[in-house]
Amino acid sequence: MEFRSAFCRSALLLVLLVLLPLSASASTKLYIVYMGEKKHDDPSMVTASHHDALTFVIGSKDGAMKSIVYSYKHGFSGFAAMLTESQAEELAKYPGVINVKPNTYGKAHTTRSWDFLGLNYYEKSGLLKDAMYGEDIIIGVVDTGIWPESPSFNDDGYGPVPARWKGVCQTGDAFNITNCNRKIIGARWYSAGATDDMLKGEYMSPRDFHGHGTHTASTIAGGQVWNVSHHQGGLGAGVARGGAPRARVAVYKVCWGVGGNFGDAAVLAAVDDAINDGVDVLSLSLGGPNEIHGTLHAVARGITVVFAGGNDGPTSQSVQNTVPWVITVAAATIDRTFPTTISLGNNEKLLGQSLYYNATVSSIKFHSLVVVDGQSSAINFTGNVVLWPEPYNIRNDTINLLAKEGVKGIIFAQGNTVNVLEILDACNGIMPCAVVDKEIANRIASYATSTRHFFSLSSMPVVKVSPAVTVVGNGVLSPRVAGFSSRGPGTKFPGILKPDIAAPGASILAAVGDSYKFMSGTSMACPHVSAVVALLKSVHPDWSPAMIKSAIVTTASVTDRFGMPIQAEGSARKVADPFDFGGGHIEPNKAIDPGLVYDIDPKDYTKFFNCSLDPQEGCKSYMGKLYQLNLPSIAVPDLKDSVIVWRTVTNVGGSEANYKVVVEAPAGVNVVVEPQVITFAKGGSQSATFKVTFTARQRVQGGYTFGSLTWLDDNTHSVRIPVAVRTIIQDFVSDTA
Repeated sequence: MEFRSAFCRSALLLVLLVLLPLSASASTKLYIVYMGEKKHDDPSMVTASHHDALTFVIGSKDGAMKSIVYSYKHGFSGFAAMLTESQAEELAKYPGVINVKPNTYGKAHTTRSWDFLGLNYYEKSGLLKDAMYGEDIIIGVVDTGIWPESPSFNDDGYGPVPARWKGVCQTGDAFNITNCNRKIIGARWYSAGATDDMLKGEYMSPRDFHGHGTHTASTIAGGQVWNVSHHQGGLGAGVARGGAPRARVAVYKVCWGVGGNFGDAAVLAAVDDAINDGVDVLSLSLGGPNEIHGTLHAVARGITVVFAGGNDGPTSQSVQNTVPWVITVAAATIDRTFPTTISLGNNEKLLGQSLYYNATVSSIKFHSLVVVDGQSSAINFTGNVVLWPEPYNIRNDTINLLAKEGVKGIIFAQGNTVNVLEILDACNGIMPCAVVDKEIANRIASYATSTRHFFSLSSMPVVKVSPAVTVVGNGVLSPRVAGFSSRGPGTKFPGILKPDIAAPGASILAAVGDSYKFMSGTSMACPHVSAVVALLKSVHPDWSPAMIKSAIVTTASVTDRFGMPIQAEGSARKVADPFDFGGGHIEPNKAIDPGLVYDIDPKDYTKFFNCSLDPQEGCKSYMGKLYQLNLPSIAVPDLKDSVIVWRTVTNVGGSEANYKVVVEAPAGVNVVVEPQVITFAKGGSQSATFKVTFTARQRVQGGYTFGSLTWLDDNTHSVRIPVAVRTIIQDFVSDTA
């Protein structure tokens, strides 16, 4: 990778925004000049080089001294200066200058994911404002508990607890009645059935031992907390807040121990209590081999239930929590990355990602490079940086073991889990660690091999890992479905398309204990959807859980911020399909006004519920036609000749509307919709039923192909549902995706 072009593309936004209210002549404005890595360790010499560059274009040393505003001389080289447009153009040609760009101005930004979704705290319109920031919506968080002292749960400015709340504040180890407040309005814990290993070292109370529950709760409903970053080390710095920052939190601790393990019995007890307590939304960032069927009782009482989809991606058929009445969430990336420069002894500079921020004089030096290739029986780790070229699956204890061996740093080649950087936390305070893709890893390994082969032992390969920086914005391809996010189709109920929706879930910064840190997983994506559900519930209190789910799924985006199809990470990156992200990536501000919704009476799930628990006569036929449930998606896993599917939509837009259908047919399948136009008249029925006929164009034992069905009105509504169809000849199938 050639340094100037590649590093410039990823690092245009590395320079700090300069917010300086000084006056200047109309002909000059503030520019930021980025010059990459420092050429000197002495900061004064770096600044002197900046003065030299300015003197070159301005013409005098005195003019350069007056022009310069900031000199960036510690983590990298660059400066900010008042320049004319022509001076800026001339400076861009100066040797060593990588980029010159005008300074941009803005307010303090959040820890990113909510702004990325368009829910800006200070916008004067939109879902967040219309929902009054989730005021008094009660969100039940079924997880590992909560750390009540976190600033995210400060209750200053909150009114009395909603009168409808009937929950309790259950006390225990290091958790008393005062740990509940007007923000954390209830807390319960469920240890019965947990093993001794699960409870080892735990708080026998709602207090969070693991950190997971605090992270998810603050992502959903945390209040604004200024000047936070990952472990307060500067990465991801900004204002932390939840998506529904004025909502109330009810805590149900069911997960225990370092692994955050839980039993189904405890989850069911928590759901049962939550129904009675009076929650409006249930958020469960957990998953296991079994479906939590009892959540249907919550849905039947108007409580929307949101589940994480699992972290076993990109393997097909790995999605969890696939019952039709819940919202199952996939994880996606956001427009933020943490690049770090890896410098080789041959002056080549490559890019990786890292959470390395606490640099020391020793850690930022060049060190000898060794490669773990699976063939060397004895490697001297002491004093060296190690390239670990196997798929990225190292564990904390391995990092600690290498540290004890005296390793000075680790560079990992990444596998499918491209966006899981949190494992690198184990390195901080010990040594720099970074992840690179396999192409970069191969270049590092080739450098190490060639240096040993063609130079003397006195010229051993060396490498330096620089501290990471935060890059946000258009330079980052986003969103993408995260590699770890579990994929459909579901194995238990293939006639139900899962996951339903994708939301931010990679390197999400939220509260853990008294600090803030990054976590990744569908566990982090789930609370984003839970918060949006809370906001929609506030704006549309009469909407059923099915209507809320439909609004979220049918308004989702299938294109990224640049208008290109959203991609899904995996062993090979590909265009995302419904088994990656359901309806697409969540668009909260569109969900407030979906136009049409696919509603379901919870009673329609009763036979499904009964058949899935205790199959009786007629269940085989019924379960084979789950695509007849009025869901905002269609999955036909067994198309032999033709199948007719029925759907009903309810108009929640204007009382008078005309909708025309647009069909993107799955490959190899003919799709006919009748009628092709539906009309809603003032004073008339606001529901309409339509028929969809799927016909196989060839008889083949095939895999799934994908399409969509979209209703468009004369205004702005686009009501899209994903479609997945698999053609078969025999009742058994072997090709799944």
